[in-house]
Amino acid sequence: MKATKFILLMLIAVVSFSACKKKSDGPIVIEPGILQGNISSNMTLTNDRVWILNGYVYVTAGATLTIEPGTIIRSDIANKGALIIERNAKIMANGTATQPIVLTSGKAPGERTPGDWGGVIILGNATTNRGTNPLPTIEGGVGRTYGGTNDADNSGVFRYVRIEWAGIAAQPGSEINGLTTGGVGTGTVIEYVQTTFANDDAFEFFGGTHNARFLVAHATADDDYDFDFGFRGNIQFAVAQRDPAFVDPGDAGNGIEADNDGAGSNATPNTRPVLSNFTFIGPGNAAGTLTNHNHGNRLRRAVQFVIRNSIIAGWRVNGLNLESDATINAYLSNTSEYRNNILHAHGLVLNSGNQTLLTNDNFRTKVEAEGTSIVASVAAVGLTSPTNLSNPNFIPQPGSIALSGANFTGLPGFFQTTSYRGAFGTTNWMAGWTNFTPQTTVY
Repeated sequence: MKATKFILLMLIAVVSFSACKKKSDGPIVIEPGILQGNISSNMTLTNDRVWILNGYVYVTAGATLTIEPGTIIRSDIANKGALIIERNAKIMANGTATQPIVLTSGKAPGERTPGDWGGVIILGNATTNRGTNPLPTIEGGVGRTYGGTNDADNSGVFRYVRIEWAGIAAQPGSEINGLTTGGVGTGTVIEYVQTTFANDDAFEFFGGTHNARFLVAHATADDDYDFDFGFRGNIQFAVAQRDPAFVDPGDAGNGIEADNDGAGSNATPNTRPVLSNFTFIGPGNAAGTLTNHNHGNRLRRAVQFVIRNSIIAGWRVNGLNLESDATINAYLSNTSEYRNNILHAHGLVLNSGNQTLLTNDNFRTKVEAEGTSIVASVAAVGLTSPTNLSNPNFIPQPGSIALSGANFTGLPGFFQTTSYRGAFGTTNWMAGWTNFTPQTTVY
């Protein structure tokens, strides 16, 4: 019996030492966990160590990747990482407000740059307008397909997650964004997600039906929210805040960019995001603002849309830009809606791409008749500190026009009714889990 106990104790010691290492001058510390290649069976990333993405890591069909609250995942520096959740796989990243999950650069504080790693891609079986034979391949050079016929598909939970310094290009026009979804269905939960310093789009949604709440895009290079290929989910409570000194030098940076598809075809299902309670704060137009910052809402290529109860202010070129005839006609027929917003731009507040179909004067008449307030400045919106890049506060001040004027008539039951316009009333739902200074954070 004593010999058996001795052997058991020795085995425990060996296993413990394999996961831990004692520094010569300090306590036992746990070594980083390395992730690479395929995750083909259920796996849990624990919050007792830092995990390293070594190249593109794929969670394959049938596997579930669980990530504990408070877990830190960093990219390898030389072999830039990305995390891809394939069709029929799941991610259960269920952080909390006090223990968010963080995916970030592998570099030291002060050395981090946008594009230090890839980003997160979640793929599902919901419908797109790309068809199913063959299935489309997601952009970014990861070589995986998305979409299908199950609009209720469940890819898991992605809650209280920060994505920092992501975004690499496999080739021009084919990039990994902060968070990319492709054909993700309504069974998936996406809420309380922040991207910072994404080197392409902060969020890009290709087809699918998933909903989302409480999203934050901070200091994005390209577009904050990009919708394509038949995406028609509902999103409520979201922020975009631009950094005047950072933008993609080769492409226009917008709060929203949306297309039915790249050709502007009438492929169905049509891209039609339904959005409410967004706060889009542009870069302003002060000296030194980079010129590739463009539109608050850029709606083009036969896209349809619903944008309600939101704030769009501070954009350099246009507040709302409708670029194609099909997009304009959908708006004129009320298939698309732009109602009860607050709108400002330093250039043209409203711009129609076809002055024969819709003059800018008639555009303004329709927008104002449908409850949108056009204001002369960002300050006129009355938010507390919306342009502070390191510690923003988007709460409306007393007397702000944002505290009233919302209207939810006709919106789906997903949406929570508020009296206020924009992402915030009197409660700051960003508190505790967001980080607007990731360059100095020690992980």
